[in-house]
Amino acid sequence: MKRLNKHLFMMIAFTGLFLVGCNQEVDNVAPAQEDNIYEALSSFDEEIKYFGYPEFENPGENERRGRGKGMWMSKRPTFKTLTVALAKTKLISTVVRANITVFAPTDEAFAKLGLNPTNIGDVPNLKDILLYHVIGGKVYSSDLTYGCFPTLSGEEVRVDLTEGVFINDAQVIKADVKAFNGVFHIIDNVIFPPDKNIVELAMSNPDFSILVDAVTRVGLDGALSGEDNLTVFAPTNAAFLDLLGELGYGSLDEIDDETLTAVLLYHVVGGKICSNELTDEQMVPTLNGDSFTVDLDNLTLTDVNGRESNLVLPQLNLQATNGVVHVIDRVILPTL
Repeated sequence: MKRLNKHLFMMIAFTGLFLVGCNQEVDNVAPAQEDNIYEALSSFDEEIKYFGYPEFENPGENERRGRGKGMWMSKRPTFKTLTVALAKTKLISTVVRANITVFAPTDEAFAKLGLNPTNIGDVPNLKDILLYHVIGGKVYSSDLTYGCFPTLSGEEVRVDLTEGVFINDAQVIKADVKAFNGVFHIIDNVIFPPDKNIVELAMSNPDFSILVDAVTRVGLDGALSGEDNLTVFAPTNAAFLDLLGELGYGSLDEIDDETLTAVLLYHVVGGKICSNELTDEQMVPTLNGDSFTVDLDNLTLTDVNGRESNLVLPQLNLQATNGVVHVIDRVILPTL
């Protein structure tokens, strides 16, 4: 899927299922004859076939986020490490009775991190990591859309449907395994809550080096590293180079600090706004004071000057500890 439409940005009909926080109780359900989620994980015995994106030893062969050329693969996943981890963190009662959805990493996924049933208990913050794999209510693959969704850890996961179904950087290799108290989706990587703030997240991606330099130069790095939740529409290096050519500048140094600050703040929105919280033709107010318009049909932002920038798939909803980042391919300009 190369393009979203506005329906993929809208909250799913079962929005209430995602509103269970780590400080809230999840609904219990009465036992039935079917296996609960813990039993279903323990007894899972099925060879699955899926279209995957394996990693190659040569980094040049990998596409974005370590994905390689897609191919059909098969495996018979097991979940011994996960079930031991649930026991060690006393979460078995949750996966036995609570009405939940679990993104279940395979033993192979844990093994990529050097983890197995004998050492999984040594992982710091293991309970929080496991709860980051759980959302409230029964959520099937058909209910998922692009966006961010709360987990029982209190943090949000990122759902990407560009090529298959990805939860953060973990691919769902089998969806919708049913149990009487919920459903689980098998994933090929362990996922972790965000551990970088917005500036650190940008610094970890070389395609944002110009943005980082600009933010640091005008002293906005402190504000973007703080505790207040923010949303950043982040132009790539290519977007900044195109802007310099468009304005006739040789380098960013030729733009004065006041103007550069105004431009940068035009890309920052107060609060955390994920793609599934945007609405079509929405006017989005920024910290600069001006607004831009979102067109979900065409995946564009339109600034006050009528210039358009494209939202870049799949680089939406990048999670930070203090907000979210959406990548755009053109610098938008406020009233200057």
